[in-house]
Amino acid sequence: MNENILFTLAFIVVAGAAAQWAAWRTQVPAIVFLLAVGLAAGPGLGWIDPDRLFGPVLFPAVSLAVAVILFEGSLTLRFSELRGMSTVVLRLVSLGALLTWAVAAVAAHLFVDLDWGLAALFGALVMVTGPTVIVPLLRFVRPSDKVATVLRWEGIVIDPIGALAAVLVYQFLVSRALPDLPAWSALWVFVKAVGVGFATGWIAAEALGRILRRYLVPDYLDSVIVLAFVVGVFTASNLLAHEAGLLAVTVMGMRLANMKGVPLEDILSFKETLTILLISVLFIVLAARLDVAQLAEVGKGVVLVFMAIQFVAQPLKVWASTWGSGLRWQEKALIAWIGPRGIVAAAVSALFALRLRELGHPGAEVLVPLTFAVIIGTVLFAGGTARLAAQRLGVAEPQARGVLIVGAHRLGRELGLALTRLGFRVIVADTDYALVREARMAGLETFFGNVVSKEADRRLDLVGVGYLLAMSPYPELNALAAVRYQREFGRGNVYVVLTPEEVAKKGQQVADPRYARLLAGKEAGLAELLALFERGAKIYATRLSEAFAFEAYQEQFSGRGNLLLAIDAKGRLQGVGPEFTSRPGPDWYLLGLYLPAEGEKGTAAGASA
Repeated sequence: MNENILFTLAFIVVAGAAAQWAAWRTQVPAIVFLLAVGLAAGPGLGWIDPDRLFGPVLFPAVSLAVAVILFEGSLTLRFSELRGMSTVVLRLVSLGALLTWAVAAVAAHLFVDLDWGLAALFGALVMVTGPTVIVPLLRFVRPSDKVATVLRWEGIVIDPIGALAAVLVYQFLVSRALPDLPAWSALWVFVKAVGVGFATGWIAAEALGRILRRYLVPDYLDSVIVLAFVVGVFTASNLLAHEAGLLAVTVMGMRLANMKGVPLEDILSFKETLTILLISVLFIVLAARLDVAQLAEVGKGVVLVFMAIQFVAQPLKVWASTWGSGLRWQEKALIAWIGPRGIVAAAVSALFALRLRELGHPGAEVLVPLTFAVIIGTVLFAGGTARLAAQRLGVAEPQARGVLIVGAHRLGRELGLALTRLGFRVIVADTDYALVREARMAGLETFFGNVVSKEADRRLDLVGVGYLLAMSPYPELNALAAVRYQREFGRGNVYVVLTPEEVAKKGQQVADPRYARLLAGKEAGLAELLALFERGAKIYATRLSEAFAFEAYQEQFSGRGNLLLAIDAKGRLQGVGPEFTSRPGPDWYLLGLYLPAEGEKGTAAGASA
């Protein structure tokens, strides 16, 4: 018996990790693979029976997992970023969200016969389009910058807002469903739960923020202390007021995210890793509990609800939110076309349905299959048709000409400026804030953080980016970046520069040659290239012609430095290294780091020679 339980638990964890890997490999949202595994192992083959496996622990375990997920999501909502957003995005997450909520609720009431309270809860759940689903989809569809920016920021901001709205509706339903309570008492239970949730979440955030700001705990305990706070606040709030815990942890995360001087980077990294694990396990377990027969009973009502959300709520939301915005109708149409639902809707709906079923709320058993059906439908619809729709509407990027440079040191900045002058979109990324600030002051687009983190997946806008130059001083980071982005950009567009340690080992690179090409060479690593700057070298961008051919170029710059990049006549970028076999011709641009010729006066980086 114990062996069977151990095997089942191990299968869930391993299958969840495999599903996440498959999602990374195929650039398909992980939710598709996780749901497929859960449905196959549960209703399909009968391998997993969560109710028998976990017994009375199932509801508390799911509650704690959802609490951590909501806390991690709310940590990403910074009001300073919200204020700086465009009017369109602000309307989408306010007026647009309300319209989606209303249409989804009415559709669930009319077509699936949910009562108005449960229909309102369903509407709040499915108004969320999370970044974990949107970001991979945008990289595949590659829409125009305006469309990508609107969709990406909507997904980031609506995540915690939608979760908060769903929690509030849930609080009201629970208070109303408690037995033997008159109407005024039910209202008091709701008000008390909301008040306790906001108060405990805010007070806990203030206390935790001061602990972290004053470094009252060692760095290696930061993440553990925060996790303990989340569990403690969630439990204490539930004890003080019925089901106030989820609201409390959501408020705590939002408050922490907006407190000044609180070091959240390592905490976010830990929480992202923990959230991936929890989501993987949670989705498989919850999908294994799905009752296909219940979904079949609802029948065509599910299809009608999906159509109402996709073809009524989405266009109505976008039309109302983009009125007078200056967006073309083709851009508005594509924004309305892409509306996949994701992680928060599925995880929270399962928890709420469990609790409402315990309280005897009629129709609660339909909430999970209905929500999952809408998620699957919207993800498959957007994933299968959005790229074609973008092309037909004329709002798809024709060629990925952007460059992601990992390393904001002088070489990364000067190469970025030279490429920007030649019409490339350049993003310079680094974990050193001082270097990122210098790059930003130079006029470059920047990303402060780890390019292989979950935070990068959420916030790093790579729409239109098709090349990676990994030139950080950390060989492991370069190797991880190469593995992460070669699947998306292609090995031929991923380049690494050797670090001093790698050069010292006679050019043995850490990055697997299957995933990346070498830039510059085995003897011209990062230290050697940066040393050239100290001797007065500059980046030269030189255009070849019939009169000034590649042979003349080589003769002019011989012995003065290193050729780094080549741009062919069609605007395609190539890194110059041991695998560079092309023969540059007329209308090519060559970018190299060279010392000035004798008697030559300094010129601006990126100037043509």
